[in-house]
Amino acid sequence: MSRPERLANLAGVVVPFVGVLAAILLLWNQWVDWIDLGIFAVMYFTTALGVTVGFHRLLTHRSFRTAPWLEQSFAVMGSLSVQGSVMDWVADHRKHHAHTDVEGDPHSPHVGHGSGLPGLWHAHTGWLLETQGQADWKKYAKDLYEDPAMRKIGKRFPWLVVASLLIPTLLGYVLHGFTWEGALRGYIWGGLVRIFLVHHVTWSVNSVCHYFGSRRFDIEDKSTNVAWLAIPSLGESWHHNHHAFPRSAQHGLKRREIDLSALVIRGLERAGLAHDVVRITPERQAQKAIQPDREREKVLTPS
Repeated sequence: MSRPERLANLAGVVVPFVGVLAAILLLWNQWVDWIDLGIFAVMYFTTALGVTVGFHRLLTHRSFRTAPWLEQSFAVMGSLSVQGSVMDWVADHRKHHAHTDVEGDPHSPHVGHGSGLPGLWHAHTGWLLETQGQADWKKYAKDLYEDPAMRKIGKRFPWLVVASLLIPTLLGYVLHGFTWEGALRGYIWGGLVRIFLVHHVTWSVNSVCHYFGSRRFDIEDKSTNVAWLAIPSLGESWHHNHHAFPRSAQHGLKRREIDLSALVIRGLERAGLAHDVVRITPERQAQKAIQPDREREKVLTPS
């Protein structure tokens, strides 16, 4: 990828966030205030954790176990992110792991769309129009397909999309003194802006975290760790670590690798709401780490 392409891709990730911050500053005390940001934050973390802890670490990889009522609650929270039904999300992601960065991967930036920006566009957004929701539930999400409660949540996805917009609208209406302007502000900041940012962060894990960043484990795919995405992604951007150890409940494997989703799982465990939490010992990590001679070989061998 050329330098201009790299800069263009970085701009595509950063500019939307800068735009939202600029909008907050320009509209402060006119069309956005602490109430609006509070509604945004509650909706962002609720739905993002529904994806990272619920859809991903619990339902896709079974990184920990929990009671059926909490499992179903996480499935509903993830559905409120408006990233597709729980059945489609889990099946697509398991298919991604089964064919990572090779033919069959639903959203690799390295397969079928050329190099550089075309591949990154496919991984970030284009795949939504081509391959999203095409993974066979019976093959890639059989456990969910055979669970009546999960099938019911999946079928109700359209209604959950409505709820995802209605909840912040009602919060804005009430918290701003039962005004229609407050309802509109809740709809915009807790609904539209929040969905946009949660989507953009998730898509960045698909695209950026398979192209830029660091690697330290000897695995065949092209996944990477991207530190500056760690906080907004709630720890999902330690994506190379995740591909090295897919069932690990903790993606940030080092102390300095911030992983808010892992902290939530730890809190659930301490509260007695999570058990059989999968953790990777330092010894296992060392076994899979890239050795200095192997690293030199990879650098010297033409790709």
